Order: sequence, then C-alpha cells, then structure tokens
Amino acid sequence: MHRSDYILITLLIFTLPGVHGGKILVFPLDGSHWVNMKVLIEELHSRGHSITVAADIWLMRNDFVFEFPRPTMPNVVYMGGFQCKPAKPLPQDLEEFVQSSGEHGVIIMSLGTIIGKLPHDIAEEIAAAFSQLPQKIIWKYTGERPESLGNNTLLVKWMPQNDLLGHPKTRAFVAHGGTNGVQEAIYHGVPIVGLPLIFDQPDNLSKMKIRGAAKIVDIANLDRSIFLQALQEVLHEPSYRMNMQRLSRLHLDQPMKPLDRAIFWIEFVMRHKGAAHLLTESFRMPWYAYHSVDVIAVLLAAVFLMLLTTVAVIRFLCCRVCFKRKSKQE
Repeated sequence: MHRSDYILITLLIFTLPGVHGGKILVFPLDGSHWVNMKVLIEELHSRGHSITVAADIWLMRNDFVFEFPRPTMPNVVYMGGFQCKPAKPLPQDLEEFVQSSGEHGVIIMSLGTIIGKLPHDIAEEIAAAFSQLPQKIIWKYTGERPESLGNNTLLVKWMPQNDLLGHPKTRAFVAHGGTNGVQEAIYHGVPIVGLPLIFDQPDNLSKMKIRGAAKIVDIANLDRSIFLQALQEVLHEPSYRMNMQRLSRLHLDQPMKPLDRAIFWIEFVMRHKGAAHLLTESFRMPWYAYHSVDVIAVLLAAVFLMLLTTVAVIRFLCCRVCFKRKSKQE
C-alpha cells in the first residue's frame, strides 16, 4: 500500500486518543488497496473501533475534478488528493540525471507497488519505444533488464513519484491508472499515457481520457510503434498538457486543503456525538421501506382492486342486459 494511504488511517487512530469505540468507515477507492486492508482492520479492532457501513461520516478519496458529478449526502466528505503536496528537491544523482535531459525533459513510468515487472516481450517493446525518444526516461521496474533498453532510460526500484511529477522538466507520466498516481498527476498538471491493468485503473484512465488529459494504450495490443505513437502524441499535442493544467488549477482552487477538510469533519462528528443531523434516515428504514416494496404493494393492490371492480361491474351489466332480453322474449 502507498505510504500516503496510511495517513488517513493514522489520523483516525491517533489524532484523538481520548475517543474510544467510535465508528469509522474505512473505504479505499483503489481496488488494489483492498488487498492490504486486513492489517489496518485488525489494528482498528484492537483499538476499540468498529468497522461498519453505517458510519457517521464517509471519507471519500475523490473529488469532482476527477469524478463525474453525482448526488451526494451531507455526511460524505470528498478529500481527493489529500496525499498530494508540493515537490521536494530530488536526490542528487536523480537531479543530475533529470538535468541532463536538457530542453527535452523527462518521462517517468510507474505501474504502482503491486506490479513491479511486466512480461518480457512487453517490457522489450516499451524499452525499444523509449530508446527512440530524445527525452530521458525514469522507469520504476524490478524485472529483468530489457535488452532493447536505451542509454536514455534509467531503471530504478523506487522513485520519489510526487517529487518527480512536480519537477519542471517532467513532460509526461506513463502510469497504470491507480488513484494515487492519477491524483498526483492532476495536482502537478502532468499529462498521462495510460496502461490500465487491473481493478479500477481502466475506469480512472477513461475519466482522464474524456477530459482530454490522457492517452490510453491497450497493453494487450501494445508494440513499440503503438506505444511510441502514444508517447509522441502526448508530448507534442499541447492540448494534453493544457487540459491537465486546467484540472490542476481547478483542484488547487479550494478554500482549504483536502487533508484539513477531512480532519475538520472527523473532529466535527466527534464533537457533536455523531452529528446525527447529517445522517440519512435510510439506514434506519427496514429493507421493504428502503426499496419501496410497501408502496409498490399498495399500488399493485389498488390497481388489482380497480381491475376487479371493473370486471365485476362489466359482468353485472352484461348479466342484467341478458336478463332483460330473456324477459322480453318470454
């Protein structure tokens, strides 16, 4: 799990040590992060917290710069990009490599913490495409060194991703589409070349593509020419960087930082004993009322009664007419 994902949990556990047995909702939006939730849930249970869906407050690592507009509730707090922060100076060796790129700049590539390497043939195609670019490449990769790797590409086992994205010489970000990486790219205004692999990554990158800030490459059909074409399009088409920088301005134009907003609402809910005035009544409704089964049943019963009455009236009238005709004939 990315280090920043522990920040929120740490806040929930340690910021208010005088509070015990509170209800906290832990809801990571990144599909890959569910894999590592066991340790956090055990720690929360050991400290007297209950993990529940009926939480007093929902902290969502999302915002409407990245997400599409949708109805929401007053106890849902959006804190997308809370882990993002201004870039810090790079280590000396990494800074020297970045500066050696000159006016061409650098491209960084990372596929997150779970996927550190790729199948050999795909890695060879990616390395071959990188070797044809004038930019310097910093590639977080733990697999076997590709034979087609160019002199312009630096393989690293770890990189200060946030600091590299915030560097003025960074031109593009080759990413798998995890929420952390996408939000950091938005924060620093760096366009994305997306290689979605698993979980929520295709959905995340599709949202960025619709906003004109990302180019998606299907890894199943990837070869050096397709990948090179995608890189060159993002590098040389100004609209990608302009659209991403516009999203960055929207994200940064907030009255308070996302992390400060999350802390405020956590403390607000605890100060006001759960802030019940923010909760929807749907949690207290029985299932049949929540799904309007009782209303549907009443409406169906009314319709059935009307049909039954109509049929009865028609039968009565028909019988009466037939009876009058029979009486006249007699």
